[in-house]
Amino acid sequence: MVKDLLFEQNEPLKIISELGDVDYFPGFFSPPSSQSIFNRLIEDITWHQEPIWMFGKKIMQPRLTALYGDPAIPYSYSGITMETVAWDKLLLDIKDKVEHVCNTEFTHVLLNYYRHGQDSMGWHRDNEKSLGNNPVIASLSFGQERVFQFRKYSDKSEKKSITLGNGSLLLMQGATQKYWEHQVPKRAGIQAGRINLTFRKIFPPK
Repeated sequence: MVKDLLFEQNEPLKIISELGDVDYFPGFFSPPSSQSIFNRLIEDITWHQEPIWMFGKKIMQPRLTALYGDPAIPYSYSGITMETVAWDKLLLDIKDKVEHVCNTEFTHVLLNYYRHGQDSMGWHRDNEKSLGNNPVIASLSFGQERVFQFRKYSDKSEKKSITLGNGSLLLMQGATQKYWEHQVPKRAGIQAGRINLTFRKIFPPK
């Protein structure tokens, strides 16, 4: 049962404390539970590969995606408006545990499936107007560990890297999305997949 999946909560590791607030919770879910969740997400989620525009060209995103949440609230980013699928029980159970730790209510979860090391996500900030000011983004990782990088948006001078492990939680809040951007770079030799769940609160258009 998903209700038994949460590890005893350990103190998080502080990743960013200047011009933002980022905490890392390794082992948020146990290894057996994380593997079970990964397998269920592979089988149960309706995955899509969306086209995006880059440098004037239309290309397919180097990963698979899905969006679950409140279907009455749309979500758009990078020129994409994703179709929202209603919550299923597994995602709701995970959301409940994440909300308890983050003390935040989330309306959606954006899922990314990195099938191998050549799947990636480029530098960006989660700063769409629909997320409001200083959004709280809770990012869960399942499957293959991958490097996740931050750098200061203004001058690109300071870069921080962290390896996100299976069953871990990365919590980004405060002014993080204003002053820092992040990416998941390509990595040669990685054949196994990683699924990332980013919980967020999306405000309806006015």
